[in-house]
Amino acid sequence: MTPTKPSATYDKRALAKSPTGIKGLDEIIGGGLPKGRPTLVCGSAGCGKTLLAIEFLVRGAMEFDEPGVFLAFEETAEELTQNVQSLGFDLADLIARKKLAVDYVHIERSEIDETGEYDLEGLFIRLGHAIDSLGAKRVVLDTIETLFSGLANTAILRAELRRLFRWLKTKGVTAIITGERGEGALTRNGLEEYVSDCVILLDHRVTEQLSTRRMRIVKYRGSTHGTNEFPFLIEADGISVLPITSVGLDHTAHEERVSSGLPTLDAMLGGKGFYRGSSNLVSGTAGTGKTSIAAHFAVAACERGERCLFFAFEESPSQLFRNMRSIGLDLGRWVDAGLLHVHAVRPTLYGLETHLATMFKMSQEFKPHGIVVDPVTNFLAAGTGADVRSMLVRLIDLFKTQAVTSFFTSLTLGGEDETKSDTAISSLMDTWLLLRDAESDGERRGTISVLKSRGMPHSKKAWGFRLSDHGIELSEPPTPRNTGEKK
Repeated sequence: MTPTKPSATYDKRALAKSPTGIKGLDEIIGGGLPKGRPTLVCGSAGCGKTLLAIEFLVRGAMEFDEPGVFLAFEETAEELTQNVQSLGFDLADLIARKKLAVDYVHIERSEIDETGEYDLEGLFIRLGHAIDSLGAKRVVLDTIETLFSGLANTAILRAELRRLFRWLKTKGVTAIITGERGEGALTRNGLEEYVSDCVILLDHRVTEQLSTRRMRIVKYRGSTHGTNEFPFLIEADGISVLPITSVGLDHTAHEERVSSGLPTLDAMLGGKGFYRGSSNLVSGTAGTGKTSIAAHFAVAACERGERCLFFAFEESPSQLFRNMRSIGLDLGRWVDAGLLHVHAVRPTLYGLETHLATMFKMSQEFKPHGIVVDPVTNFLAAGTGADVRSMLVRLIDLFKTQAVTSFFTSLTLGGEDETKSDTAISSLMDTWLLLRDAESDGERRGTISVLKSRGMPHSKKAWGFRLSDHGIELSEPPTPRNTGEKK
């Protein structure tokens, strides 16, 4: 799973492009939308079409010094300004500074008379004046169905649609036209997708009561592009697209080693701990100490002065901090120091793709050296085993491409084969630790063993494992007699 890199994957010289400024989108489309050409953004109601279009204009005005015109057929300028204020977009300021123009055109179907020669000449004059007044480079028409809502004559409709798209090209503006998805077609009229140079399909689907937003580039004339579905988020600062959908195996294998936070465990791993950028798993039944090992890993990263991101899907931050204080670990100290960030949510809060996009976005912003995911098995509440594995494969490869050392915990149910993981990701892990808890002499005793650790010699023994007020204590097992086995 590798982020799309325009410089490596796409030839920017093939077609002039206008960067959108939307996080992740430009990576998918190789640098931006086709410059001076129309792009269709289509989808069902509530999927984010208008927001993507307005962010395209706002980013263009603020980041690329390209003024824009927003021609609305459904919302007034006042309504649109209020609706996007929560995202931090100050349209009134941009309008005052002549960076943006918002024009509302009211169209009443009953007022449209098709008996004469119906055309868009009045619209062209109005839009052309706004473009010329600002020197606009970007234009949005929202939405195309409202503009042509009164036309029942298919021949006139098709002729005027083609004329509109040709006119936008002659003005040399990079345009976004939004459209409602139709039955069996991308749009209600079924023509816009054919005359557009680029088509972006947005989708907001709900599966098992969990919603996920996805984006797909249906076509892009003159440019290669990502063709898979990409999850995206609508957050307080706008749209964020996860430009990763497929698995890649081009990450660098690092020789540097990092401590697990437990010197004895490091000794079990060839004396040096985990490889930098590796993926590591600890599995075991409930109460065996999986989260405690993960917390030691997080604290060790912070003690090295490195950032660590802790995704907790079972405990609130307050509960996690309290529980770890009982074994001598003060996680709150590192949160206050800005080196540790704990993100705690229930897996059922949203769908797997949204979890993936959220984790990607947070890793991009926090830039951690280490990441904990505790536990991955809770994702089974948000999807099937196959879906969870697909999501985790991409997540693991994402961390590897960023050289982030990741640590996952996995719950094994009692009675199950402890050498198998419910999410079937053990084969993707570089190191796999197994915790066992068995009763002996009226007392439950824990053990830890290394099932595998790629690229390093490691202990084959089951070491004693105990939680104390001072942290985790590991004890060496008795030396076998007359076997010649090395420790």
